[in-house]
Amino acid sequence: AMRLQAPQFQALFTPGLRSVAELFEKKNYELRIAGGAVRDLLSGVTPQDIDFATTATPAEMKEMFTAAGVRLINNKGEKHGTITARLHEQNFEITTLRIDVVTDGRHAEVEFTTDWHKDAERRDLTVNSMFLGLDGTLYDFFNGYEDLKNKKIRFVGKAAERIQEDYLRILRYFRFYGRIAEKPGDHEPNTLQAIKENARGLAGISGERIWVELKKILLGSHVNHLVQLMYELDIAQYIGLPLDGNLEEFSRVTKNIQNLSPKPMTVLTSLFKGKDDVTNLDLRLKISKEEKNLGLFLVKHRQELTKASGPEPLRPYQDFLMDSREANTNSKIFELLKYQGEEQLLKEMQEWTVPSFPVSGHDLRKMGVSSGKEIGTALQQLRDEWKKSGYHMDKEELLSCLKKL
Repeated sequence: AMRLQAPQFQALFTPGLRSVAELFEKKNYELRIAGGAVRDLLSGVTPQDIDFATTATPAEMKEMFTAAGVRLINNKGEKHGTITARLHEQNFEITTLRIDVVTDGRHAEVEFTTDWHKDAERRDLTVNSMFLGLDGTLYDFFNGYEDLKNKKIRFVGKAAERIQEDYLRILRYFRFYGRIAEKPGDHEPNTLQAIKENARGLAGISGERIWVELKKILLGSHVNHLVQLMYELDIAQYIGLPLDGNLEEFSRVTKNIQNLSPKPMTVLTSLFKGKDDVTNLDLRLKISKEEKNLGLFLVKHRQELTKASGPEPLRPYQDFLMDSREANTNSKIFELLKYQGEEQLLKEMQEWTVPSFPVSGHDLRKMGVSSGKEIGTALQQLRDEWKKSGYHMDKEELLSCLKKL
């Protein structure tokens, strides 16, 4: 059996984990690292969060931790078999091995087991189905490590069965493909067939869960390939995407923004032909207000608001920003520049600070303009002059300008 010795693995052994391991050992319960953290460690990545699996039942864990005076964090995981213990300022999420008894495509009723193989069998993808003992021993029942080394994404066992247990796994397949696979188009035909035959099941999954996965797909690799595939396999319509998405524009924009760290919505908007597409996405996925506003902004301005020819290409964006009365317009403009693939202009725009208009009503009163209405008109005229000057005119120049007006 393989033993992992990587520094990322050694680094996990905090005082908290050592104490947890000791407690389990004393009681002869087995404790292993599970799922995504194992995949990360085998890839030489430090895992963000670590899930543990154990042969101990939730009741046994509670008893053991309480007897040792360990604080338990009350969360809703217990009926699924998850206990969260807090030691040395660190949370440990530990789940009892389980078997799915009944599944309805969204969630499962589970019963507990001490059989590691059975627990691995109900996980989604081979690369997510491995366990790692605290001594570094790898427990890999479905060739997950081979698949990881070969950058293959495969369901555990029969694809259709795994998908029918939770239809969201279709999107998880895409997400991990975008994270791990080396090149687009490297799928097993029977996997794609199973996805196509079960695509409709996504209609019953909540928008919030879908949006979490979709955002990760949009920021991963091979996004153009994967979204095209969603259309080919009839998935798009069930997850809020327009039936006639603009795949050519999508392909163009995904090339534009490769290294510009766009927001997921910026990538997605390239599929949309108009604002209705944004509204429909929102109805299905319950996106945030900020995401919706960004989508509407891009759809509205992506064609007209473009760089000026001549020496000041940024001027249209700067003018738009200066005239805007809305909050966070600048971050929307940054996203628009990414969408348009204007890497250089984006840098310049991010470095540009919005100048503040140098003249106030107070200045005009000092010059003898008394009525509020006249002050308003004069300020507007001066603002226009200031804008024409590229925001360079200072207070003196503007006020002498007022004398001319």
